[in-house]
Amino acid sequence: MFILGLTGGIGSGKSAASGVFKTLGVPVVDADVVAREVVMPTSGSGALAQITMHFDQDILLPDGQLDRVKLRKKIFADATEKQWLNNLLHPLIRQSLLSQLHSCQGDYAILEAPLLIENDLLSYIDKLVVVDVPEDIQLKRAMVRDHNSKAQIESIMAAQVSRAQRLKVADYVLDNSADLNALAQQVKALHQVILSQA
Repeated sequence: MFILGLTGGIGSGKSAASGVFKTLGVPVVDADVVAREVVMPTSGSGALAQITMHFDQDILLPDGQLDRVKLRKKIFADATEKQWLNNLLHPLIRQSLLSQLHSCQGDYAILEAPLLIENDLLSYIDKLVVVDVPEDIQLKRAMVRDHNSKAQIESIMAAQVSRAQRLKVADYVLDNSADLNALAQQVKALHQVILSQA
């Protein structure tokens, strides 16, 4: 199975691009969704129990699910806590991603991951697509979408590889500085290119 990696910085429009691929019938495995699945109480991975033991019961919501907002604050405030969490979750996420990609049907599948480069997932893909926007647009869009402060979005952007680094390793670039219609046209054109390769 030909695997197309799809990434972009926060607020770049990666999810919008993957939505267009889905309408074209391309299966998409989303690393963010998988990351949420492995910490579900019903996942059977044991990750939630380990996180609760490490951070205490107050890391849980009243319904027993992980309080992702509280966890994000803790790990962005302390690099060692972030490292501990990554060491626990990354192998579980990677295993689930590969299993889901392996079971995809079609001419090709997409691995969508905001931290595809940072988490060293390039070896699992055949080609990389980067959804790109200038950083000022990225910042504005992410602040509006996530209702977060400028400082919070900037700290997330700082934790991701730079725009220049992403563009350097990209095989294809989707420019999302215009509207969603323009992005959709680029995705449809790229889809034809990938079909000819896959």
